Amino acid sequence: MQISFNKNIQFTKLLKTEGRLREFNFRKPNSHEEGQVTVDVSNDRGDRIIFHMEKENSNWKIVEQAVPAWVLKNEDNLHEFIAEELRNI
Repeated sequence: MQISFNKNIQFTKLLKTEGRLREFNFRKPNSHEEGQVTVDVSNDRGDRIIFHMEKENSNWKIVEQAVPAWVLKNEDNLHEFIAEELRNI
């Protein structure tokens, strides 16, 4: 019987967007380069916005979902946060 362990990745980054400092929470169920990352952030009213990102052509991209424009504008920053975290594992 072989036992294997998968490391869950969870981290938080702060990013200033639309004049506000926002907390982006990232979760990935394993440390592999492929797969999805779940991201959540609060909007101005305190509602949680939850979306997924997948690696596409060596860049982490937002999966087709209805997200606010201020999230889409920061897709490159979110890619950098994920790539940096995966490099440090």
